[in-house]
Parts: sequence; C-alpha cells; structure tokens
Amino acid sequence: MATYYSSDLEWLILRKNNAFIHKRVAEGPIFSREPGNLVNIHSHKYSGLANSKSIDIQPTASGAIKITHRAPGASPHAVASARKTTVIRPRTGGRRALGIGAGLAKQGYRADVRAQTLARTSRLVEAQKEPKADLPKKVRGKKAVNGPV
Repeated sequence: MATYYSSDLEWLILRKNNAFIHKRVAEGPIFSREPGNLVNIHSHKYSGLANSKSIDIQPTASGAIKITHRAPGASPHAVASARKTTVIRPRTGGRRALGIGAGLAKQGYRADVRAQTLARTSRLVEAQKEPKADLPKKVRGKKAVNGPV
C-alpha cells in the first residue's frame, strides 16, 4: 500500500534543508531555485517541491517558453503522465501568456499565483525580443554651432 504525504509535511521536511536554497545575506530573504517556484522565494506558497499543484515556466533552447503543471488528481508516483505541458512559440505576444495563466486560474488551478505566472512569462517573452538599435545622439550646444570636433 502506498503512503501519500501531505504538502504541509513535505514543507516541514524541506524548509530547513534542501539543495535549492540560496542564502545571500544572513538577515535578508532566502531564495530558492527549485523547479516550479515562480518567484524564486523560499516559502511554502511558492515551493514547487512541497505543493501538489505547481506551475513551472522555463525557456527552451529553440526560444519557446514551456509551461508545465501537474495534473490535478494525478498519482504522486506518476511522473510523465502527471505533467501537462503547454508551449508558447517564439515571438508570441504577452496576450498568449495571459491566456494560459488565466486558463489555469479559471480551472481552479493555483488562482493565487496567477499574477506571478503572468509576470514570469512576460519577462521571458520580453527577454527573447531582440533589442532595438540605438538612435544616433543629437549634437547640442557649441558642437551643433561649430560642428563636431
């Protein structure tokens, strides 16, 4: 017979020690790099390990963004079949990301982290855009009258 642990018990085990914790400053916030942690803050709400419902947003090598979430009601022992993946193609606007985050929230799947899902996806979409070329500087003052030196 399989034993299932609650997310609260998992958090109590993981909160003091795990390989993903990063303590930068002794009195500052504790960060975490675990998969499924949307804001990279070490807390039970955002933990991708301790929550049975977690959303993981990662860029892919091809430039797309992969959003993975755990299927509600999936067995804790299921690995591949428990994960549902959506891919946002490269150079897709933020509205697509908003739709995916809103869709998950409407299904009752982590509606409390909807804003963080949208923020992380939007930042990844923004980072993939090619930067605009710099405009030439306008010459002002004495250089404009006398010409460039």
